[in-house]
Amino acid sequence: MSEEKFYIPLKIGLFTVVLAYFLFTLHGMFTLSWVGEWSRNGHFSFFVYVTDISGFVGIIFRFAGSIIAFAGILYYFAKRSISKPTVYKLLRWVLVLEALYWLSLLTTGVTEVQNLFTFTSHISTELLLRSFALGALPSLVESIAPPIALLILAFKLNPNKPQKSVIKWAFITGTVYVFVFWLTNTSLWLSTWLAKGTIYLTTYPQNLFSFVTTIFGLLVLALYTAYFAKKSIGAESMQELKLKTIGAILIVFGLFFLWNYLTWIFFGGWSSWYAWFLGHNLDLWMLSLPLLGLPLLFADERHQKPNPDKL
Repeated sequence: MSEEKFYIPLKIGLFTVVLAYFLFTLHGMFTLSWVGEWSRNGHFSFFVYVTDISGFVGIIFRFAGSIIAFAGILYYFAKRSISKPTVYKLLRWVLVLEALYWLSLLTTGVTEVQNLFTFTSHISTELLLRSFALGALPSLVESIAPPIALLILAFKLNPNKPQKSVIKWAFITGTVYVFVFWLTNTSLWLSTWLAKGTIYLTTYPQNLFSFVTTIFGLLVLALYTAYFAKKSIGAESMQELKLKTIGAILIVFGLFFLWNYLTWIFFGGWSSWYAWFLGHNLDLWMLSLPLLGLPLLFADERHQKPNPDKL
């Protein structure tokens, strides 16, 4: 196989995404500034202690998954070939470890619900519902929905069975991801808006744009992804999939992360939104998704359909 034919944009994009996944997880794994934050003000916070420890355990799982993914892509590029059973085995491990990462966040959701019941008699019903909608609910959803979808997808991966069920659950998992990120990021922006006021949005146009694209833009993308998934889950093989549409979804989704990251770099500013998005977000690796989406968007679908039997 010639150099030019092997190093096609799609493979380079895939390598870049896997590398970003590994590097961002590596950074999160060894950034230990959070250690001891549960007692920095002289008062021990059991909530912060439990959620930080469980979150770090989750990072360990994701780090292990990122190592497997990166090692697999390095092996493929070094050997220029990899067997289908090996690909499925590696993917299965990555999916299971990724599911365990998301599942580790359940501690946050459960603890937040517990705190709501603890302080029910001290806060109004309106504040209670707001705290549940903007705090506990997103935490519960992100720690339950992705793990279920990922584990089912991992279970469906079998090189000796038809691709239909794998395609179905791959689309379901992708849709779940987009909806979860819409829910969690919307709750964070609404919390920031309630704390900072409307002036925080009107004074800084980049904040207003981020606010609108998060609450409405991601929702539209999630609904369209669900619509496209519903149309595509009946496909018998990858040869039947519309690569351009998949590429477009990946590009738009990745640009959401890239825009918010670059906004802070070029415009600065700080708030609970940026504190989470930059300091507590292990999913910034998704800003590399456009590099995978672009080759799909401009692919000649007559000749460049991915064939899992010829890797």
